[in-house]
Amino acid sequence: PLPLTLSSRASVIALIEAAISLAILVINKEFFLNGTRGVVKLSPNMDTLVSLGASASFIYSVVITVLIISEVGFARSDNAHSLIGGLYYESAAMLPVLISVGKLLEAIAKGRTTSAINALIDLAPRRATKEVDGAQIVIDAQDIAVGDVIIVRRGEVIPTDAIVLDGDLSVDESALTGESMPCDRRGGDSVYAGTTVRSGYARLKAQTTASGTVLSEIIRTVKDAAASKAPIAKVADKVASIFVPTVLGIAVLTALIWLMVGGGASAALTHAVTVLVISCPCALGLATPVAIMVASGVGARGGILYKTATAIELAGRARIVAFDKTGTLTEGSPSVTDVIFEENAEEYMGIIAAAESHSEHPLARASVEYAEQNGISTEGIAVSEFCAEVGGICASVGDRKFYYGNKKYALANSQAPISGELESRFDELSASGKTVLMLSDGERPLGIVAYFDKPNQDSKEAITRLSKMGIETVMITGDAEACARHVADEVGIKTVVSEVLPCDKAKVIKELSERAITVMVGDGVNDAVALTEADVGIAVGCGTDVAIDSADIVLHDRGIGGVVEALRLGRRALAGIRENLFFAFCYNIIGIPLAAGAFSAWLGWELSPMFGAAAMSVSSFLVVTNALRINLFKPLNEKNTKNENKKESKETDMKKVIIKIEGMMCPHCSGRVKSLLLERPEVEDADVSHERGDAVIALRSDIDEAVLEKIITDAGYKVV
Repeated sequence: PLPLTLSSRASVIALIEAAISLAILVINKEFFLNGTRGVVKLSPNMDTLVSLGASASFIYSVVITVLIISEVGFARSDNAHSLIGGLYYESAAMLPVLISVGKLLEAIAKGRTTSAINALIDLAPRRATKEVDGAQIVIDAQDIAVGDVIIVRRGEVIPTDAIVLDGDLSVDESALTGESMPCDRRGGDSVYAGTTVRSGYARLKAQTTASGTVLSEIIRTVKDAAASKAPIAKVADKVASIFVPTVLGIAVLTALIWLMVGGGASAALTHAVTVLVISCPCALGLATPVAIMVASGVGARGGILYKTATAIELAGRARIVAFDKTGTLTEGSPSVTDVIFEENAEEYMGIIAAAESHSEHPLARASVEYAEQNGISTEGIAVSEFCAEVGGICASVGDRKFYYGNKKYALANSQAPISGELESRFDELSASGKTVLMLSDGERPLGIVAYFDKPNQDSKEAITRLSKMGIETVMITGDAEACARHVADEVGIKTVVSEVLPCDKAKVIKELSERAITVMVGDGVNDAVALTEADVGIAVGCGTDVAIDSADIVLHDRGIGGVVEALRLGRRALAGIRENLFFAFCYNIIGIPLAAGAFSAWLGWELSPMFGAAAMSVSSFLVVTNALRINLFKPLNEKNTKNENKKESKETDMKKVIIKIEGMMCPHCSGRVKSLLLERPEVEDADVSHERGDAVIALRSDIDEAVLEKIITDAGYKVV
């Protein structure tokens, strides 16, 4: 309240209000600068509406102030006081204040959407311990070069992607892979930046610089996805582009109608300004990008990397999922089960192994491993003119040329037909679900080799869950029909497309995409074209670089169950976007007529500009908050659950022995004792600590404790 000497003077009241509101408008000048720039560039924005509403209220009030001063000058104080009710300085001031408060709340909420990215960035350590000429020095992690020897200890975060040179580690990789169980890493194993050493000590050889780690690539991928636009965002963009001009037109029309019906200039201005400030293109603009940003972060935490916003949306709309077989639905580590030759089986297997050593195919590795395990030497077998062709490989050994591949390929390069007995065994092995390859020397089929690659443990569960989600599953493979059908039946896939070449996989995907949005899941070079052709390509993290580069979604170190989670998260994000757009449209459809006074004649409902500004701010805040609910999404990591249950079951059944030890001085000592204990078949696990001075040994079967004591004492330590 003003002192009586001032409140009795209308002109003084008007001037005080003008001064205070002008100060607030100057503080919030960015609204007016941005709004004016939008008009000049013919792209009016939200700030244009705010600045127009505040300016209209202020200018109108200035005019009323001039009239008040004029009335006072003519000694008509009663008329001057009657005009005070027409001042809208408080509206002019409150509009930018309320919008600023709304933007503050919005900024706080949006800040939480980047928490996942920030958490990933925080995983990378700032310092690292480098070994130089036997001495250990602390360096900046950014200065690590390829080939540097890095030392890591218990509790430290691994600073770069590296290979373990020596030592034993238990590494928590949950931040990158979602795998809750620590992983044991020994000499020759790979470790990744951002993972935590739970126990152990090791020397590592850096494989990348700080900017080239898997963690850095994940951060870049998440940022790119958050910055990209989903197709559904085009709807909001199109509406927003015409929204502001439409609102301006509605505001002018509102003012004209109120003047025409005799509402007076004050009512016309009030309703026009309220229309300007209650309209909310911000909600439309925030509906999609915030949901995409949150979904990208949630996916990254669970080992699901969406490369673009489009991938998130299409994953949510997918209705068909096509799988490659080898390495995707199966373990990708086939082994030779049957070797059938009419003669010289060992000689021919040696030739196959020598030729296949030039290939990276899983079946080729299986052939080489079979030869090594069975003492079949490839020395002295000179392979020349090796060539990988469609359906198989050909290679020359001495003056003979051999063809090794599927039945069609081998017979196409053979002058004689396959014998009845060999064909019978071929069909029998194929029917049992095995992949059968044939060797020909260009004249006749020499024999067959059968391989078996068992399905992943979680493939069947993943297919079942996809079916419950209403998604059709398809297997596309180059294997024979019988083998493909056997695996498909085992995991629950009904539709099988077999014996297709890599280029034909893309054609099958294209046909499926014409029916519905299709996802292709693969891991090999031969899947790259199909991954690109699909609406959404998903590469498993253990796949080839070509497959990962061709895919839209990468499952980093996750099993086939990650496909289910990628689609579930896509559906959740899409639902959040649709909810936000629905809310934004409904808000504006209801709010703008209410602000214009469309219901005042019938229901007496009206809004002041201040309430309109508050409603607009709250609407933007609610849209962001709704998008944040995607953070509540929890991937169902069945693999981890099974591992936990398995571990609990084992721990319940296991006998534990605790041995107190003296003489262990460093992690090398405890690591040595642990490795010696683990060599015993009766020992399931051993937690050895030089700091505690003991070994906690879990036994899978009974063992004389004297044997354990002898292992420790022979290593040079004393059992207490």
